[in-house]
Amino acid sequence: MNWLDDRVGAVLTGAAVGDALGGATEGWTPEQIAERHGGRVTGIVPPYYDDWRTARPIAPYHKGDGHVTDDTLMTHALVDVYAKRRRHLDAFNVAEDLVPLMIGATRWVPELEADALILQRVFLAEKWIVARLHYGHVDPREAGVGNIVNCGATMYMAPVGLVNAGDPEGAYREAIDLAGAHQSSYGREAAGVFAAAVAASVVPGATARSVVDAAAALAHDGTAAAVAAVVGAVERAGAVGPDELGRVIRDAVAPYDTVGPEYRSPAMDARLPSRTKSIEELPAALGFVLAHDGDFSAAVLGAVNYGRDADSIATMAGAICGGLGGREVIPADWARDIAAASRIDLDAVGATMADVVRDVAAADAERARARVETLAALTAAQPSPAQPSAGRDLG
Repeated sequence: MNWLDDRVGAVLTGAAVGDALGGATEGWTPEQIAERHGGRVTGIVPPYYDDWRTARPIAPYHKGDGHVTDDTLMTHALVDVYAKRRRHLDAFNVAEDLVPLMIGATRWVPELEADALILQRVFLAEKWIVARLHYGHVDPREAGVGNIVNCGATMYMAPVGLVNAGDPEGAYREAIDLAGAHQSSYGREAAGVFAAAVAASVVPGATARSVVDAAAALAHDGTAAAVAAVVGAVERAGAVGPDELGRVIRDAVAPYDTVGPEYRSPAMDARLPSRTKSIEELPAALGFVLAHDGDFSAAVLGAVNYGRDADSIATMAGAICGGLGGREVIPADWARDIAAASRIDLDAVGATMADVVRDVAAADAERARARVETLAALTAAQPSPAQPSAGRDLG
């Protein structure tokens, strides 16, 4: 298998594996997770509640048991949009292509154990896309304004990083445009920075440090400050145990996180637009990736046992570590069992995305060639303007 196919497949498989493992622990504290599962989670585990259908009526989802969540459903839907268009995307493609997939085509939803619409599974912040674009006919470039600010757009931006493989700045710009239909403020910013991290991760020779540096170089405002705080805290902590590492990362990101200490009881100012705040998930994911030097299992399990929004943190960490290490770093039994439990063909999704990446790369290369020729013509030495002859009467 060539480098491109391996890395593209690893990013998407790594994201799905992280999502499925983290879904079982989402919303809980590290202490609650350890009590429920008899210690730290080390693989696929059952739901937190045995009576998952009725324990939380607002979210009657079968998390755990290897089931992917809405993070993966939305990621794969975006892959489908790229496969249809086979080019770079923008906010209008959310309205014209992604929303119709959310409301017009059923697929197996593992957490509902049924064929259903993506709309029926996603959180309210993602339902917003449908309300604003399909029913409100809002300009897609502005539709994210007014939504609660969260990680909803960031969680499915890995494909944007892949179509801009090796170009973090291009990935950032495309994700910022695309995510404008869904999010604003630091929710939109995180989407761009995550896509950039994925684009940086698949470059031959990339390291956890080079990925974090690429993300930090493009981040702005509170997102930049939160990433810097987490990176600094991880570096100062050095070699610490996994439980202590989770506390180090949480303490570092807490001043920038609007949700507050009680994940299921958000603060009054939670999820409001801000120049100084950040989503928690992306800085935390980068912290786990850096602390474990890109080790897939260690970074993902760190996110899983962190709790809170564990599925999205592990999704991001899994995507980046997959890009860094390729398929060989993802435990084969995790990938196999999660694909079976969730009824998804991870290999096929990766192959589809890799074909798109090749097509987009070829088009980008042709545009770059044409641009170089244009610049050469524009900057070529030109003859001086003709001067009037000395004997000509100008009077």
